[in-house]
Amino acid sequence: MSIKFLAEDDRPREKFLLKGKNSLSDSELLAIIMGSGSKDETAVELARKILASVNHSWNQLSLLTVKDLTKFKGVGEVKAISIATALEIGKRRANQEIPEKPQISGSRDAYDILKFHLSDLRTEEFWALFLNQSNKVIHIAQLTQGGINQSIVDIRILFKTALEHFSTGIIISHNHPSGNLKPSKEDIDITKKIKEAGALLNIQLLDHLIITQNSYISFADEGIL
Repeated sequence: MSIKFLAEDDRPREKFLLKGKNSLSDSELLAIIMGSGSKDETAVELARKILASVNHSWNQLSLLTVKDLTKFKGVGEVKAISIATALEIGKRRANQEIPEKPQISGSRDAYDILKFHLSDLRTEEFWALFLNQSNKVIHIAQLTQGGINQSIVDIRILFKTALEHFSTGIIISHNHPSGNLKPSKEDIDITKKIKEAGALLNIQLLDHLIITQNSYISFADEGIL
């Protein structure tokens, strides 16, 4: 159904779903927070009136109390609290520091992250670091959990995860509970397949680490990537 045939209170939500949150105007965002208008105005019309009263400033709107907001016809306590709560969440989000993403400059950096997940396990697991163009880690994931001797990764899941996080590079890793750092034929084969798959998707396989309790080996450092 076309958006224009929907009730106006429903149109912002439909627009959100069809076109994304960035497509919504300030009044449409506020209308979604309120949920409905009054018997004389739609939620969008009421939102326009409220925003116009504060010169379309979210900062000014955040200064209004629940009592101030309920002066608008169609805004009861529940809607006023919803508006104030949404603005408070935005304020707290703005005040939070964005944690610095670790940057990978070599195999040691990757090992320092992955060893906490892999070094003391009794069974094999397969993990991956997903990196952006600056080689900063944007996601870490455990992809498989194996038996005593092997953990087989599904390449489709690996690259599905990479695409979901808009990664341009990945570092894969698994542990050898036996303590043997030597790559097996299976380790080399799966590395080759992942590298080839990544080339097709323009996602670079940067390294493969095998981790034991106290050490690691890097395919990139050893020239076998």
